[in-house]
Amino acid sequence: MSFPKSFYRWRPHPWHGLKTGEKTPEIVNAYIEMTPFDLVKYEVDKKTGYVHVDRPQRSSSHPPALYGFIPRTYCGERTGELNKKAGRGDGDPLDICVISERPIARGEIIVRAKVVGGLQGTDHGEADDKIIAVLANDNIYGDTNDISDLPSVLVERIRHYFLTYKLIPGEENKFSIEKIYGKDDAFKVINAAVKDYEEVYGGD
Repeated sequence: MSFPKSFYRWRPHPWHGLKTGEKTPEIVNAYIEMTPFDLVKYEVDKKTGYVHVDRPQRSSSHPPALYGFIPRTYCGERTGELNKKAGRGDGDPLDICVISERPIARGEIIVRAKVVGGLQGTDHGEADDKIIAVLANDNIYGDTNDISDLPSVLVERIRHYFLTYKLIPGEENKFSIEKIYGKDDAFKVINAAVKDYEEVYGGD
C-alpha cells in the first residue's frame, strides 16, 4: 500500500519529526506538554518522544498558559550567546508559552502560535528562554503584535510562574529572569535555536 507524501505512517517524534513552522519565526508550531489545568510537570522524553511525568508540582503554581516547545529547535551555543549571564544554552528545545482566550485543557497537541515576545531566563548558568506567543487564530489575542500589546497581568503571571515553579523550601532559586523582550528579540532567539538544532541534528 502506498501512502501520500503528506501522511505520517508512523507517529513522528514531537521534537525531531514535526516542523518548526511554515512562517518561522513569526508563526511557529508549538507542541504542548502542559495546560493551565495541570498540577503535574509533564515533559516529552527526549529518546522516545512520549510524554512522561517529570515531577508533581511542589507548590500551588499553575501554568498560566499553554506550555511546551518549538520543534526542531535546540538551545545551544548561539542561543546562549544572546544571554550575557549564561555560558551556554540548556541543551533542550526552545520553550514556548501560548496564550489563548478559550481554555484548552488537553496536552500533547500542536498549535500554531504567533510569537510576540519572551522572557530571557537563566537556569543554573544556562540560557533557558521562554518564548511568549498567542494562538494564531485566536478571536481575542490573534491580532496581538507585540508583548507590549498584552495585558500586563498576563505577562506578570507567566513571569511569576517561572520564578516559582522550581522553588524548594530552604534551597536557593537557581532560575532567574534577566529581562522581558519583544517580538524582534524573540525572533533572534528562535532563529538562533533553529541554527543550533541544524548544527547538532542536521536539517531536512
